[in-house]
Amino acid sequence: MTSLLALARTSWRTWHRPLMVCSGLMAGLVLVCGAGLAVDSRTLLGEPVWYKPLKFGFAFGLYAGTLAWLLAELHKGRRLARWIGTVFAVTSVAEVGAITVQAARGTISHFNADQTDPVTTALTPVLTFGVMVIVIAQLVIGVVVLIQRTGSAALNRAIRAGIGLTLAGMLIPVYWMVTEIHPRTVTDANGTRIPMYQGHGIGDPDGNGMPLTHWSVTGGDFRVPHFFALHGIQVLLALVVVLGALSADRAWLRSEQVQARLVGSAALGYCGLVAVVTWQAGRGQSLIHPDTETLAAFATVLLITTIAIARVVVTARRTGTKDAKPLPSAYR
Repeated sequence: MTSLLALARTSWRTWHRPLMVCSGLMAGLVLVCGAGLAVDSRTLLGEPVWYKPLKFGFAFGLYAGTLAWLLAELHKGRRLARWIGTVFAVTSVAEVGAITVQAARGTISHFNADQTDPVTTALTPVLTFGVMVIVIAQLVIGVVVLIQRTGSAALNRAIRAGIGLTLAGMLIPVYWMVTEIHPRTVTDANGTRIPMYQGHGIGDPDGNGMPLTHWSVTGGDFRVPHFFALHGIQVLLALVVVLGALSADRAWLRSEQVQARLVGSAALGYCGLVAVVTWQAGRGQSLIHPDTETLAAFATVLLITTIAIARVVVTARRTGTKDAKPLPSAYR
C-alpha cells in the first residue's frame, strides 16, 4: 500500500474536523444542486442556475477534504494552522452559502451591483471579503507548510508545489477583478435587469458554452487557470499514490529521491501549463481555440516536462537499486 493511502487510512479520525464538516456540507450541496439541475429549468447568464453552486461545492469540498488531511500531518505551527483551517472552513461555507442563496433566487452572486435588493446588499460583503479571507488563510497555511517536512520526499514536494499552485489559483481571478472592469447590465432568471461591475471573461465577460465546465468559447476566461491551479495539489498527490503503487514491481522506482524528482518534474510541467492557460486567457482567447503562439507554448511545456521526466527515469534505471531507500514504516 502506498504511503499516502496508508496515511489516509490510519489517521482520518485526526483530520481537521471543521474542514471535514465543510467538505461534508459541500458534498451534500453537490447532491442538492444535482437535483436542482434535474427539476429546475431556469438559466442565468446562459447556464442553469444550479450549475455555479454545484461547481463551487465540488471544488471547495475536494480542497477542504485535502486540507483537512494535510493539517493533521503538520508538526510545526500546528496550532496556528488548525485555527486558520477553521477560519478557512467557516468562510468557505459562508461564501458558497451566499452563492447558493443567490442561485436559488435566480439572480447574480458575484459582481452584482444591485443596490435595490436587500438580500443582495446583505450578501455582497460576504462574497467580496470572503475571497480575501480565504486567500489570506491559504497564504498562512502555505507558509506553515514551507517550514516543515511532511512525509516522504515525494509527498513533501507534492504538498509544497500543490499549496503554491492553489494560492496562485486563488490570486489569478483576484488580479483580473481589479484590472479588467466591465460595467454592464444583464438580465437574471427572473427577468430583472441587474447592473454588474465585473465578469469572469476577457473579451466576453459572461461567455460560456464549453461542455461540462461552461467556460467561454468566444473569449478568454480566468476560470480556466483558476481551475487548473486550484486542483494542482490533487493531481500531484494522485501522482505520489501512482508512483508508490508502481514501485512495488520496479526496484529503481523505490528510491525516495527518484520519486521526488519525478514529482518535481511533473510539478514543473503543471506550473508551465497553468502559466500558459493564464497567458492565453489574458489575451482574450478561449481554451479550445488556441492560436499558433499558444500551441507553441503548450508544446514547449510538454517537451521540457518530457525531457525532465525521461532524464530522471533513464538515470534511475541506470543506477538500479543502489540509491533505493525503503520508505519509513509509517508511510508504507
